[in-house]
Amino acid sequence: MTTSASPTQITLARPELMKAWSLAYGGPPSKNISTRLLRLACDYNRQAKEYGGIRKSTLRELRKYVPAPYKTGPIIETPTATTKPVPGTRLVREWRGNTHMVDIEENGFVYQGKSYRSLSAIARTITGARWSGPRFFGV
Repeated sequence: MTTSASPTQITLARPELMKAWSLAYGGPPSKNISTRLLRLACDYNRQAKEYGGIRKSTLRELRKYVPAPYKTGPIIETPTATTKPVPGTRLVREWRGNTHMVDIEENGFVYQGKSYRSLSAIARTITGARWSGPRFFGV
């Protein structure tokens, strides 16, 4: 019988794979992790050592699609001049089954025909609690 498995997959049993995982990732694997995934991780780490791993440019690209680890908190992007809403923009937010629309004007914001100086005041009107307006509306 021929196989396309790497030498790692043929020679290491689960206990050795778990040791290899611990060395590579700094701690034991989850108890529910499959032997197949342990083998793939072991193979990847062997290949990364042999061939140099993933290029930094590729890692930067991948990080755009992966949220930060739980311990470091969420990725918070600071709005820039290009991401701040400009006058004429309409913000739409659904809250508890109702859709709320806010129009951005030169001197402030309009919500349900009434002018407001800040998005936070509008968020407070909608929710009844103190919210960051930009955070509530996602800007």
